Amino acid sequence: MASLQDIRRRIKSVKSTQQITKAMKMVAAARLRRAQEAAVSNQPYAEKMYEVIADVASNAGSFSHPLLEVREEGKTLYVVLASDKGLAGAYASNVFKETVSHIKDAKNTSIITVGRRGKEYFVPRKYDVLNSYMGFTERPEYQNARQIAVEIMEHFSKGDYKEVYLVYTKFVSAISAIPQTIKLLPFTAPESSDHKPTAEYIYEPSAQSVLGYLLPQYIITTIYASLLQSAASELSSRMNAMSNATDNAEELISKLDLHYNKVRQAGITREITEIVGGAEALK
Repeated sequence: MASLQDIRRRIKSVKSTQQITKAMKMVAAARLRRAQEAAVSNQPYAEKMYEVIADVASNAGSFSHPLLEVREEGKTLYVVLASDKGLAGAYASNVFKETVSHIKDAKNTSIITVGRRGKEYFVPRKYDVLNSYMGFTERPEYQNARQIAVEIMEHFSKGDYKEVYLVYTKFVSAISAIPQTIKLLPFTAPESSDHKPTAEYIYEPSAQSVLGYLLPQYIITTIYASLLQSAASELSSRMNAMSNATDNAEELISKLDLHYNKVRQAGITREITEIVGGAEALK
């Protein structure tokens, strides 16, 4: 049986851990508000960008562009948005599961990871990690998305890959986030039956020229929106994980306090019994 000193030491240790998890929960909650506002405010722009480029593509007709080229053979590139830090529940592992579930041929697959956890997951498993971006998953900026997009477009334009997919986590609410995979390249215009132009536009100098200009902007915008969604998802997952850890610590402290009192009471009872027994023996 553990001594009273051991139990007190355990209670002190759990309380110290609880203070850390409570502080991390508060920090994550504060950052989540900013991340959620950024993700929500950016979403209409990202949706409008897709709407515009879909309209232009439907009017461009047959148009040749490096980012539209369809290839029958070649490698596939996955851009995986994970996290730099841990202690975020199943956030990162869900992203990895989503990625692996789509990989059909690992030998013909390359991966660009965003976040230290992504590199730590895929490199030891012998995946072809083309590049790793770290240090901004909680607070992504537009230039981060641009840097990733430029690398992707350069590789695709040179014919290094036949397809490029983006794996990220869609932020739904503070308690819900969904890993998703979307196809970035080659860009495919929606079928005319599925997409109806919102208005009739006159393009100068031509729809093809406008589409050629908008395609890179669309890739950057999509990656940036996904970075913002993933950042909000990461912070919400960390907030919930730390909240659960704090609650579990409180429950454990209560159990340890009860156990401490029982052991202490048992010790007192034993001492009283020994005193009474000694007194009886002296009679």
